[in-house]
Amino acid sequence: MKQLQRKNRLRAVAAGALAVSSALVLTACGSDDNSGGGGGGKAAKAGNIKCDGKGNLLASGSSAQKNAMDLWVKNYGAACKDTKINYKATGSGAGVQEFLQGKTAFAGSDSALKPDEVKNSKKVCTGGQGIDLPMVGGPIAIGFNVPGVDKLVLDAETLAKIFDSKITKWNDPAIQKLNKDAKLPSLKIQAFHRSDESGTTDNLTKYFKAAAPSAWPHEPGKAWEGKGGQSADGSSGVSSQVKQVSGAISYFELSYATANSIKTVDLDTGASAPVQATVENATKAISEAKIKGTGKDLALDLAYDTKADGAYPITLVTYEIACDKGNKPGTLAATKSFLNYVASEDGQISLKELGYASLPTEIATKVRETVKSLS
Repeated sequence: MKQLQRKNRLRAVAAGALAVSSALVLTACGSDDNSGGGGGGKAAKAGNIKCDGKGNLLASGSSAQKNAMDLWVKNYGAACKDTKINYKATGSGAGVQEFLQGKTAFAGSDSALKPDEVKNSKKVCTGGQGIDLPMVGGPIAIGFNVPGVDKLVLDAETLAKIFDSKITKWNDPAIQKLNKDAKLPSLKIQAFHRSDESGTTDNLTKYFKAAAPSAWPHEPGKAWEGKGGQSADGSSGVSSQVKQVSGAISYFELSYATANSIKTVDLDTGASAPVQATVENATKAISEAKIKGTGKDLALDLAYDTKADGAYPITLVTYEIACDKGNKPGTLAATKSFLNYVASEDGQISLKELGYASLPTEIATKVRETVKSLS
């Protein structure tokens, strides 16, 4: 009963966050600098949120962090009043592209910048370059809709074959072997993948490549390379298909599974027991990550093939991408103010009830220091 009540509470909170538009007007306490310049003027504090900057702040990208961003926008907007901030969940690929075109103050991406993207960022970051700031963590849940099946265990090899159309029926021997007590139907598997370029896809395929290289011959990437299957746009699109279609399976952030009451797969990683897609298990996986970025870049190297007990390997980290130097003067103060709140202890703690994992303390501390240094 307690578990059911907790699930209902999670669904209610997530649904409330979903209802807040990603284009919600976010307002920040004013500075005395009417130009809205980069850091000038008098900053004010509203509760634990330091408000600074004026003007319109545009950002776009990762749909994985949409629910988190909606909540941050809501909380920040309740405290601050003079800066309008628009975040549009267009997908990681589109978000990075708009940032590199100079259309946005920062981008959200579930994958770190590639070398060519860093090179191109120098065109919009005057005297600097784009850097990756990890902000949101969480498991990529494998959601399924199989009549009569409430609990499902799969491993990397079986999942890779399902998403590459090599396993096409739910009662396939490979699935049955991992679920000896389950009554699996002779039902066609309806595998859904993202139609848009997605960091979620990138993280899932990195997991396939690291944990089941012989079963996944494709290179990891934001664009889907697997054979067959059906596609839908964004995390909301693929999760809706799983909710509606009998025999469906797909991948999306845990918050979407929570909000839509979708059952999720437990992963057989080789650990002592199958690992559930939970916030705590994602945090454990992220804590094993190493910072691979140089300078102010904080890109992480995640252990997709971990066999550690309780570590959920299909875990993504969403980065906010900004310039280390050369941010737009008109929005710099607001960018730093908002990202400072997002990386703060309050901003991170607020994520847990939405199915996201807060950053490990060591990483969060480095993010806060880097945000303060943006110029």
